[in-house]
Amino acid sequence: MHAPLGDDYFNVMRSMLERERDFTPVTASIVDRHVLARGSQEKVIENITRKDKEENPDLIILTPTCTSSILQEDLQNFVNRAGLDSKSDVILADVNHYRVNELQAADRTLEQIIRFYLEKARSQYNEPLRKTEKPSANILGIFTLGFHNQHDCRELKRLLTDLGIVINQILPEGGSVTNINELPKAWFNLIPYREVGLMAANYLKNEYDMPYVAVTPMGLLDTENCIREIVDIVKSSDTSYNFDFETYIDTQTRFISQAAWFSRSIDCQNLTGKKAVVFGDATHAASITKILAREMGIRVSCSGTYCKHDADWFREQVDGFCDEVLITDDHTQVADMIARIEPAAIFGTQMERHIGKRLDIPCGVISAPVHIQNFPLGFRPFLGYEGTNQISDLVYNSFTLGMEDHLLEIFGGHDTKEVITKSLSTDSDLAWAPEALTELQRIPGFVRGKIKRNTEKFAREKNCNLITLEIMFAAKEAVGA
Repeated sequence: MHAPLGDDYFNVMRSMLERERDFTPVTASIVDRHVLARGSQEKVIENITRKDKEENPDLIILTPTCTSSILQEDLQNFVNRAGLDSKSDVILADVNHYRVNELQAADRTLEQIIRFYLEKARSQYNEPLRKTEKPSANILGIFTLGFHNQHDCRELKRLLTDLGIVINQILPEGGSVTNINELPKAWFNLIPYREVGLMAANYLKNEYDMPYVAVTPMGLLDTENCIREIVDIVKSSDTSYNFDFETYIDTQTRFISQAAWFSRSIDCQNLTGKKAVVFGDATHAASITKILAREMGIRVSCSGTYCKHDADWFREQVDGFCDEVLITDDHTQVADMIARIEPAAIFGTQMERHIGKRLDIPCGVISAPVHIQNFPLGFRPFLGYEGTNQISDLVYNSFTLGMEDHLLEIFGGHDTKEVITKSLSTDSDLAWAPEALTELQRIPGFVRGKIKRNTEKFAREKNCNLITLEIMFAAKEAVGA
């Protein structure tokens, strides 16, 4: 890493979140005032050649940073010079961090690496392409620090094995660049997440005529759809493939997954009609929206994503499953939307979880950005049939049930902290009079947040900056309470 002091935290972060036994080795060269004055060319080239000699890696990737962009450094020249004295391959990640987000950059870099090694192998060997004897698949897009990616990968391997399909390669996590030339031997590619892997899959389809499955197997219906697509691809290449997938789907749905049974239980029926808000990356937000609406009967008041580059696909996926759609990477817009809708539960990222804490609305985390608590030690996939069980648990436990809140009130679970009286909107100047705050504290906790928000809404409509007892009572009469 070539970055300002403090940016070398990646080794600690990865080892902590991925539960690694040892720190990931990271070499950091610090961007200081001398580098800013002279440029960093010599320092970067020296680091590359030194690590080439010390570690003997197969590949060294130089990635642009905000600092290199500000300094307008010719990174391709750095790579060309370093490559002259290095035994390993040295390439420049072709991304502009001012124009793409981290997920787009990862998707592009994975495609670039795969392209580099396949073109290199083709120029060196020029041998005819041979597929594996048995049906096989590559899984593309499982990556370090992804949301439950390691758990999902384990479930995907089990699913493909059940279908009689051999795992050819898994990239990038756990893979090796020396095996990339084996990718075209697989019968098809499986892309569980749209965010990383889709560019590589399109490249392999165009160059090697490899079909791919991009249906995320999340939830009962989409897991079934994914299996059907996989079976159709395999049968088109091998007419003798006669796996009884209909019986498999029925057995897994009725006996392995408990989601179908749970959705018909009295516990889940108590959630019917409750309002929820969903926000996250395109893959997880779209899948959770469809699960809530069509598999659990929960009303999704708003579904959104911060993947603005995938807005058209996202709108198409959630059309008919939610009341409104929000495409934004501005967390204040998300916060104000949640405050306006007042859902019974939120399903989002850690950002939405913090918003929910401020509004006293429970939140289940379903997407990155994440925290260490979203890297559980136990087996917690979101994909496949076991994933349906985990999602059902998450959804049910994310709602605050009436009896639970009533018991908390009885045993003093509420009123342990001061009532939040500031709006999430940055331009709010409402204030609460002391006597109004005292009255608000007397209201039971499970309805206090809603009453507070209704009162503040009423005060804004009346252009009142100070909420008094009179305003509270007037707001109460206005809603007919």
